[in-house]
Amino acid sequence: MRTRLLGILLALMLCVLAALGMPLAAAFAAAEQSRVVVDRLDDAARFAQDLPTSGFSGLELALKGDPQRAPGDLSRRHALDAEVARYHELYGVRIGIFQRDGLPIAVAPPEWRPPSGGWADQAFQEALDGRRSHNPPQVWPWTPDRTLTVATPVVRDGDVVAVVLSESPTGALRARVLRSWLVIGAGEAAAMVVAVLLAARLTEWVLRPVRTLDRATHDIATGRMNARVAPGGGPPELQRLARSFNEMADHVVLALDQQKAFVADASHQLRNPLAALLLRVEVLGLELPEGHDEELGGVREEGVRLARVLDDLLGLATAEHARPEPEPTDLSLLSLERVDAWRRLAGRRGIELAWEGPALALGMADPIGFGSALDAVLDNALKFGPDGSRVRVMVAVRREEVAVTVSDQGPGLTEEELARAGDRFWRSPRHQNVDGSGLGLSIARTLLQAAGGSVAFGPVAPSGLAVTLAVPRAGRKRAQRAGGGRGSAGQGLTER
Repeated sequence: MRTRLLGILLALMLCVLAALGMPLAAAFAAAEQSRVVVDRLDDAARFAQDLPTSGFSGLELALKGDPQRAPGDLSRRHALDAEVARYHELYGVRIGIFQRDGLPIAVAPPEWRPPSGGWADQAFQEALDGRRSHNPPQVWPWTPDRTLTVATPVVRDGDVVAVVLSESPTGALRARVLRSWLVIGAGEAAAMVVAVLLAARLTEWVLRPVRTLDRATHDIATGRMNARVAPGGGPPELQRLARSFNEMADHVVLALDQQKAFVADASHQLRNPLAALLLRVEVLGLELPEGHDEELGGVREEGVRLARVLDDLLGLATAEHARPEPEPTDLSLLSLERVDAWRRLAGRRGIELAWEGPALALGMADPIGFGSALDAVLDNALKFGPDGSRVRVMVAVRREEVAVTVSDQGPGLTEEELARAGDRFWRSPRHQNVDGSGLGLSIARTLLQAAGGSVAFGPVAPSGLAVTLAVPRAGRKRAQRAGGGRGSAGQGLTER
């Protein structure tokens, strides 16, 4: 989010700088060209003013080879040629004085003739019309072949008798324009650096409370209900949002605690009346005549079932109240101990309870909570596994987690039922006649999630259910320290 917001701010700033810099650069170029054009027009106007006073009629006759020309006319023409040549030598500008029909009077350099067509013809025609040529096309740094051509009329007795035309190279003009553009670019680059720094500070100021709020939300979503947003800087709206979030989290935690306390208290308080009721049923059974044993047995069975449900509810409430601190735990050793504890019950039903896994599998888990969750899963597997089947407990060390998978050969669940597995009080319609409250897997999932783990359900081919308990993997340094005292004893843990 910081990158996106920073990109938006910088893009806007770049657009603003471009919107300001491009017209400014164009204005600098236009101003430089206008200054050169005005200077060239002034020079041409000076030649146009001096020409009539130098005896333009005599010059024109001398140019045409008229025998009536006076000797002084040639001297005036030579003086004009020298003045034009001196101007060309001094400024490097090609200049010429032309009659109306285009014949040259004085030109420097002597071989120069204005190019035909284009802007030169247009400027010459504007001068013949009695007005100065207007600003020629704009010269840019990338147009080295473009020149500045201007023309001024020579007026005598109200008539245009000649035209002064000059063509200036644009190398110096383009260099000045480029230098001004470099200055503008340097200024905009400096402004962009300042904008980047300000945008980074602004983004950090705005997003710091957002990141804090995001971390607190993630902590609460993963079960750490005591996470709160610390007061800090940022916009007033985000500070108010942080306070509102803390208040909301407090209310949610209070409601959850009240709900859990109610379940625990109700489960505990119902046990005594239920026990008294079962005792009264037993006393009543002693007084009933023969033939009512079947009905009395049904009442006893339902009472026992209700007691089991209350025990599971109390266990679930206890699990939800738990706030364990995960620690590096050898799940291979822990799961092997739980398998040994359940092996006698499995043997009574002829079920083979097998274990396999590495000698050491360190995961971040609460040993008591993980063991209780594994007990609930093993109880479920032995309950639904048919006599003579096999239940496997497999420990696997993955890249980021350690997983313990319990798979049975029971009837299993369909895809729709797998999506609901682990819900409270949910049981498959096909398993309603099996003893249980439907809270075993819920208790296992609650215990695992309280310590940062997870529970996953999957099918087993050809039939059966696989329940995977996963916790984050402990660091390798911790694994080495924890496994250092085991020696070679762990090497004897194989499938049993």
